[in-house]
Amino acid sequence: MHPFSFATTAQILCEAGAAVRLAELCRERGARRVLIVTDPGIARLGLLDAVLAGFARADMAVQVFDRVVADPPEAVVLDAVAQARELQVELLVGFGGGSSMDVAKLVALLAHPDCDQGLGELYGVGNARGRRLPLIQVPTTAGTGSEVTPIAIVTTGETTKMGVVSPLLLPDLALLDADLTLGLPPAVSAATGIDAMVHAIEAYTSALKKNPLSDLLAREALRLLAANLDRVVQDGSDRDARQAMLLGACLAGQAFANAPVAAVHALAYPLGGHCHIPHGLSNALVLPQVLAFNAPAAAPLYAELAPLVLGAQLRAGSALEQTEQLIEALVGFSLRSGLPTRLRDAGVSEALLPTLAADAMLQQRLLVNNPREINQEQALAIYQAAY
Repeated sequence: MHPFSFATTAQILCEAGAAVRLAELCRERGARRVLIVTDPGIARLGLLDAVLAGFARADMAVQVFDRVVADPPEAVVLDAVAQARELQVELLVGFGGGSSMDVAKLVALLAHPDCDQGLGELYGVGNARGRRLPLIQVPTTAGTGSEVTPIAIVTTGETTKMGVVSPLLLPDLALLDADLTLGLPPAVSAATGIDAMVHAIEAYTSALKKNPLSDLLAREALRLLAANLDRVVQDGSDRDARQAMLLGACLAGQAFANAPVAAVHALAYPLGGHCHIPHGLSNALVLPQVLAFNAPAAAPLYAELAPLVLGAQLRAGSALEQTEQLIEALVGFSLRSGLPTRLRDAGVSEALLPTLAADAMLQQRLLVNNPREINQEQALAIYQAAY
């Protein structure tokens, strides 16, 4: 066995309806002034109404920063930090999708009274120092796993993103409440669910840090996600399936937080930056082609995952043949949920493909984890195959 290190969120609460006790959970951590970081859609849908009522009953000071956007730019992070400092908050809550949780992580660091770093100093691996404010993460989609990852992604230019990677970003509590995901639109449920599947698959095949714990988590994550994704797409009110999806996404997050993702994500990021395609859909669009590219190196591992997705439908065959079945099954989730399966159908211009390939090469932090080395020419061929 290779030596490995494993770190994760200190506490996970997996309980439908638990979000209404958020004020109580904050008070247990000694906080009286709380900032909830979220997006306008969450506020508009009323998902915070019962939560805020709990803070009023507890006579606790709470404010909501609801200006997070997808692929949040630096300005959004800095605005949230300013609001947190003005309130002198004692605890941050990330409430929403991955973007809201990522912003909350960075605010917890930058708004700490002893922080002597600017946002630009945090980018990269292990550059954050000092302490952060207490942090609770509450996902409202079953996808990113950001509630258990030490990573925050920020848009730093017109089309570029950078990551902050530090164990300081791991929260104190991840709260998984299916009630917050009931009624999510089928397309959102599908795209975020496939995103979580990608996390599990890439963690299981990660070249550098794959380990026994990440493998266990990735396999159980993929089993839960594959068994419940069609259910939540077909019936948004299926509470049990929603809770299973949240747990699956969380387990996948724990897996890839320790055995990092690779080329699927590296090729997905430029699609978000240039075309503003949601992250989960970006992953889904390039997933089949990346797996096919990786198959010469990773087919035995993909074959180990195939039964978790196909179950009794898996046909006997070689590792490569079972990899092909796995790819077909993953495409099937997109087809059944009405997601576009080709780049052209998602509005991507063919003329943009060389630029996407060049930008994907900037994601060396991710590409080093890929089971097969990939260069710019091969990245372009993958985009062309996905077009």
